Amino acid sequence: MRFLSRPARLTFPLLLSLAALFSALLPIIMVPQVARAQEGTLDKSEPKGITVEQIIKRFSIKEKEFKEARDQYTYRQDVKVMTLDGDTPDGNYQQVFDVTFDDKGRKIKNVVFAPQPTLQRLQMTEEDFDDIENRLPFVLTSDEIGEYDILYVGQQKQDELNTYVFDIAPKQIVGKKRYFQGRIWVDNKDFQIVETFGKTVPDIRKKKGNENLFPKFTTWREQIDGQYWFPTYTRAEDTLKFSMGDIKIREIIKYTNYKRFGSKSKITYEGQEVQKAEPKPEDQKPLEPRKPQ
Repeated sequence: MRFLSRPARLTFPLLLSLAALFSALLPIIMVPQVARAQEGTLDKSEPKGITVEQIIKRFSIKEKEFKEARDQYTYRQDVKVMTLDGDTPDGNYQQVFDVTFDDKGRKIKNVVFAPQPTLQRLQMTEEDFDDIENRLPFVLTSDEIGEYDILYVGQQKQDELNTYVFDIAPKQIVGKKRYFQGRIWVDNKDFQIVETFGKTVPDIRKKKGNENLFPKFTTWREQIDGQYWFPTYTRAEDTLKFSMGDIKIREIIKYTNYKRFGSKSKITYEGQEVQKAEPKPEDQKPLEPRKPQ
């Protein structure tokens, strides 16, 4: 997000792609704990009956299967971004869109609600929109895991789930590619990420007054169709430290109405083809966040 020294025009234009290159290594961040409902004490002991390397390998494989499966689902995404004066919103951006498929099976986005934005102190950038669609619902697959340093932190109870906890950070920043840096919680039975806390990196600081900064966020997942842990709720509330002044923001993103697309393509799970189930009546109800903050 970019700081605006004067009120924004309400046309809310996209910025041109930034061309700055980054090559510095980023260290592992020990992510500070934030208040979460029904979060157990962090147990720093080593896992029993399985090695850390085996856990990482198993969840990265499961994450790849999850990513391929989610690409076969339609869903609705509701995005809200607010600037805050204290705790009171003084600017707002909202867009609701459906992720669906065209008659050739290609994924498309249909905007169903987009009121005129009223942000005055911040301007959304292309990186913001890309992060919202692709990195806030963070996925760490076996194809990408080599790009990250992964540190085992311990085990922790999250609501009714027992999880393994890892801190992760990119080994290096390559070109204009964006990464996630923070903490993940991996279910110890399904070996899928069920919660994510951190931020997208890098922040972009070209010069004073020309900065593109990104907030810390938490994303929660819920189990869909009895086997996939899909993102259902993301929340960010952070103060962006611009050189021209601080701006407090809040983001709330909801993912609802997951439905498997009725195409001829196959979805595999643990090496076996998943049969496409008929939607159940309860599948039509909007999902509530597993652990609202």
